[in-house]
Amino acid sequence: MKKVIIALGLALSVSCVAYADGNAFTPLNFNDTSYSGSSNLSSYSSQAASAIAEAEAIGNGNIQNAITQLENAQIDIRNDLLNCKTKFADVDAQYKLIKAERTALKKQVKTIERRIKDIDKAKERIRKNML
Repeated sequence: MKKVIIALGLALSVSCVAYADGNAFTPLNFNDTSYSGSSNLSSYSSQAASAIAEAEAIGNGNIQNAITQLENAQIDIRNDLLNCKTKFADVDAQYKLIKAERTALKKQVKTIERRIKDIDKAKERIRKNML
């Protein structure tokens, strides 16, 4: 009976250490060699805890790599956004310039058409006066 209780206590101790160390995110300055198990655990439980910590450190390293890749992708997308905004500003400036030029030319065309109509009216008046 004592052996069963000791085995269950040992299993409980190991599982508590494993669950206590189950961080989903480890900071960049994490040092997996500084992990220390509880002093009242046997050497087996501290080895198991070290193995779990190393596995999580590797997993957290993969997470860190994934986060770094996402940050790099975000930087690339922001650079693309800046390029698009720059191109948009250039096209918008050209559009405004062309629109202003179009408005000026439209006024000029109307003015010339009015002058032609005025000349046509003047010719008609002169013809009527001649008769």
